[in-house]
Amino acid sequence: MIWSVWLLLALVIGTPSAWAQYRSSSQYGTSGIQAPSLSNQTAPTVLPPALRPQVNISAQATSRFEQNPVLSLPEVFARQWSLTHEIPPESLISERYLRTQDNLARKLTLKEAIYIAIRNNPGLIAVQLDPIAAEESVKLANAAFDPDLTSQLDVTKSVVPVSSPFQVVNSEAFTQKMYDWNFAINKVSAYTNGTLGITFDNNRTLSNSTFSSVNPVYTPLLEASIAQPLLRNFGWKFATLNVTLAESAQRSAQWNYGASLNDFIQRIGNDYWAVVQAQENLRVAEAALKFNNDLVRVNRVSLQVGTLAPIDLQEAQSAAATAEANVYAAEAALKTARAQLRQDVMLNPAGTFVPEDVEPAEAPNPNFVINDTEETALEKMVEYSPALGGLREAIRTALLQVKYAENQTLPELNLGTQFGVTAVAGTSHCIANFRPGPSNCTIAEQPGIKLPFGGIYGDALNRLLDARFYNYAAVLSFEMPLDNAAAKAALAQARIAYEQARMQYREALSQAVVQVESAIANLHAFEKQVEATRNATYYAEQSLHDEELEFRVGMATTHDLLQYQAELVTAQGNEVQADVGLENARLALWHAEGTLMNVFNINFQVQNPHVEPWYTKF
Repeated sequence: MIWSVWLLLALVIGTPSAWAQYRSSSQYGTSGIQAPSLSNQTAPTVLPPALRPQVNISAQATSRFEQNPVLSLPEVFARQWSLTHEIPPESLISERYLRTQDNLARKLTLKEAIYIAIRNNPGLIAVQLDPIAAEESVKLANAAFDPDLTSQLDVTKSVVPVSSPFQVVNSEAFTQKMYDWNFAINKVSAYTNGTLGITFDNNRTLSNSTFSSVNPVYTPLLEASIAQPLLRNFGWKFATLNVTLAESAQRSAQWNYGASLNDFIQRIGNDYWAVVQAQENLRVAEAALKFNNDLVRVNRVSLQVGTLAPIDLQEAQSAAATAEANVYAAEAALKTARAQLRQDVMLNPAGTFVPEDVEPAEAPNPNFVINDTEETALEKMVEYSPALGGLREAIRTALLQVKYAENQTLPELNLGTQFGVTAVAGTSHCIANFRPGPSNCTIAEQPGIKLPFGGIYGDALNRLLDARFYNYAAVLSFEMPLDNAAAKAALAQARIAYEQARMQYREALSQAVVQVESAIANLHAFEKQVEATRNATYYAEQSLHDEELEFRVGMATTHDLLQYQAELVTAQGNEVQADVGLENARLALWHAEGTLMNVFNINFQVQNPHVEPWYTKF
């Protein structure tokens, strides 16, 4: 703990040691903006634009978590065959790293500390990832309309014993070999929620059958189908209802992040002023210790010359010991407050286990006046509070769930249609005609029949356009449970959830009103306490000064002097508490109003997560 001793000496003496000067290329997070150290540098009055944190969820926020579906295939393929195990970086903790700490102490304004903390605090960054993950849920909901392309290429061969002496000539085996190259695409309509499918099948068959009049034979098939719901799962923009729900959930995640950000800024402010209060309390305790030590020295001299009783020295020594204990307690409180602020801000450009300390560059400003009335504060609360905004979005989500549940109570009536065309081409052989009738070829001087399907694969494709050979089907299906109990129960639950969301909003609104009114009452109380404690400190100082004059001339006892000095210490502590309490009261009011981010120029706005990929437009 040598570094802390040097730091305290530098603060008391006012001359920073050479090693504590700012020497490295430290940054505020990753912004590249240098911060002043505890040397003679002063905190900048105007913050650079690059320092202001970006708290809104941009459309590109998910890009660092996504990967190219094509270019990433080699890496994914290689990783799935890799025998190595993934090791999280956080699990690689060395004893040497645990001993590292950044010994710099940066003098920062409250706004700087808030900006750096928003950039670096891991807890807040984890919350910031929630709306980013929810944005992927929107893309996942839109993926239902992504066309699905399938293909199948196969070769099949079978060799089986013949089942008839006429099946194959001069062979005991029936051999058949088939080649298939099939393609299909299916698409869910974003307007009707129906499924459109197009299938293109191709088959080439080669066999040694005596009765195969076309061998090899090509049989392409082109078929289109539609499956359309007419009641359940059908309605105006019903197909995109899941997308709308995902977008609402993403907005709720943004509001929740805004509420967390609002709480976090207040926490940093409270940490900041806690350090200021601890520093002032330590200064008061050190001043009291110095006063008591001086009194002990004076009383010891007076006792030696016989002008003072031993009890007066003992009383002064007891007060000095108590003051020394108070200094130790104040030092511990200051160390704890600094540690809390340091760990929340997480200014760690050197990547050490213990980040840099933060030294407040601001003092309480009792002269700053907030003119918000209770009426204006309540109006701001309703308009700006992110917590209330999230609850309003939850009501919209619940209402959409009611709409979905109402649709599910309808009977299931689906219409399915399909139409397809096929053709045949190949090598057409002359087959003996064993029955009297027309013939168009001869085989072994016997009349035969030759089918008019000769040609190559291209001829088969051309014949598809003739639509001479086709198939079609139309199916109308109906389904509904007799009591429809499940759908009715789900609808009732959705309506109950909607009412719960409304009541929760009203309850939160009532609590927010209490918070605003309490914050205004505390603000006004602390404004008056600041003035009262300032006067109390002034009069206590005057009384102690007068009592010291009387003590010097022997008209006051040590007990009287210590009593006045204790009253001054109490008054000074109350003044410090009132000054810091006023700053925290302002933060509490802005937090209750939802304007805390605006006060520190943090532009938080809920972004519209609505996106329309090309496949969601039809």
